[in-house]
Amino acid sequence: AALPPSRPCQSRFLLRAGSQLPCFHGSSTIRNLKERFHMNMTEEQLQLLVEQMVDGSMRSITTKLYDGFQYLTNGIM
Repeated sequence: AALPPSRPCQSRFLLRAGSQLPCFHGSSTIRNLKERFHMNMTEEQLQLLVEQMVDGSMRSITTKLYDGFQYLTNGIM
């Protein structure tokens, strides 16, 4: 699901890692990117994680509040 599309993104990021921009400095930058894309997980593990994240979001009060805000301000539901 998310693994194959993340590889080009990761490659582009690695090309810029030598940049002088502050956001690319620090030893944890590449590690944090890989963690965000869950590069160490199998497809099955990633699918389970995504299902857990969606389930948690659906039960979250902050999601309900944000959905209400979007509905009131933009008519989005």
